[in-house]
Amino acid sequence: MAQVEATTERVVAANAEKVFDALADYSGTRERLLPEHFSEYEVREGGDGEGTVVHWKLQATSKRVRDCLLEVSEPTDGELVEKDRNSSMVTTWRVTPAGEDRCRVVVTSTWKGAGGIGGFFERTFAPKGLGRIYDAILAKLATEVEK
Repeated sequence: MAQVEATTERVVAANAEKVFDALADYSGTRERLLPEHFSEYEVREGGDGEGTVVHWKLQATSKRVRDCLLEVSEPTDGELVEKDRNSSMVTTWRVTPAGEDRCRVVVTSTWKGAGGIGGFFERTFAPKGLGRIYDAILAKLATEVEK
């Protein structure tokens, strides 16, 4: 099994703290940022950053649906880590200042991919598909915080 990684980033015209707070707001803002690929969103514990447990289903393709139950931690300032209890997937959101009232948001997901020919296709196509989903989330995030 090989590690698979998908990374997307965007510069947002808003203060880094405001952007981080929006991402960490699982009981409010976060659900509004999710595109149609997500369903059954539910905050099960917490709701604001560290200690949150959130559930959703992610339909990455017409045939592939992941049932995600994520534990959220904040290991460093400006960083949210979502570890899926149902798989090896770990998603890290990093928000860093990028000038006056601007910040860079980088989202990276890693997981242990399948072996064989299926793993080849997963490593080839899954990062691109997930990248498109993250682009949509980051676009909605920018719209939300640049108001």
